[in-house]
Amino acid sequence: MKIVILDGSAANPGDITWGRLDRLGEVIAYDYTSKDQLTERMQGAECAITNKTVFDAEVFDKLPDLKYIGVLATGYNVIDLKAAKEHGVTVTNVPEYATFATAQMTMALLLELTNLVGLHTASVMNGDWCRSLQFCYFKAPLTELCGKTLHIVGLGKIGRRVAQMAESFGMKVTATPHNTSLIGTTQEAGTASVKLLSFEDGIRNADVISLHCPLTEDTREIMNKSSLSLIKPGALLLNCARGPVVNETDVREALDSGLLGGYGCDVVSVEPMREDNPLLGAPNCVITPHIAWTPVETRMRLIDVAADNLEAFLNGNPVNTVC
Repeated sequence: MKIVILDGSAANPGDITWGRLDRLGEVIAYDYTSKDQLTERMQGAECAITNKTVFDAEVFDKLPDLKYIGVLATGYNVIDLKAAKEHGVTVTNVPEYATFATAQMTMALLLELTNLVGLHTASVMNGDWCRSLQFCYFKAPLTELCGKTLHIVGLGKIGRRVAQMAESFGMKVTATPHNTSLIGTTQEAGTASVKLLSFEDGIRNADVISLHCPLTEDTREIMNKSSLSLIKPGALLLNCARGPVVNETDVREALDSGLLGGYGCDVVSVEPMREDNPLLGAPNCVITPHIAWTPVETRMRLIDVAADNLEAFLNGNPVNTVC
């Protein structure tokens, strides 16, 4: 079997191997594949491994040999599933591989906003501590998390992991669940006891709001001028879900006015980030380039599960199928 990895440098820039994928067929790996290059590179190949390379209906018509697409991610919106089904192509994804890493990044963003490690490191490296008359100094006030309330929007596996981490800091945790019929009840997330509230009640009472909901028509731009008007002045907002769950223009205005005390995100509405993104240069804003999923251990797990998926397909018992 000819296996073509279309945008491999995101998951494997060269610091790890392709693992068992190399043993399942002839592997050809490209760092990046543009739309114009896709058809040519996939000629004669039965298997495609993709992260963000798009397979639309037009592509399927041009690839009669294609039998399998392994999405090297949890989300699979880059694949036209209707066209895949019509052409008899099996599509799989890798669910939940980055739960721990994404929760870790969420807390990293929160701690950067509250402890300002980057700001103070830059100051020290600039010689400010050497010139200080006092044994310590701070460039801006730090924030203690103990006793603060964290509200999680979307209490799935990542949200639950974040709840456990926040509880270990002494925070009170509330959440808005995917299943709104559970609102008013309490759920356990490890050692954390999480009270389930409506979205409006949850963000109104929170010191920190963390988004872990899927991107749907109901959650698109769920944080906007209207919902931001409900928050406590100075509350912090975290987004390790999807960029479009916030209205970035409204978030920028809330940062500029001081209504929003800080915004930490690992995702933006259009990726790679555009030069006209309103968050560029925003005050009290911490942005990382969609790297929550990229710890070495996490990427190795991703490739292992992708290999499991392909091997199961070759054995006639596909798993993690989305089509």
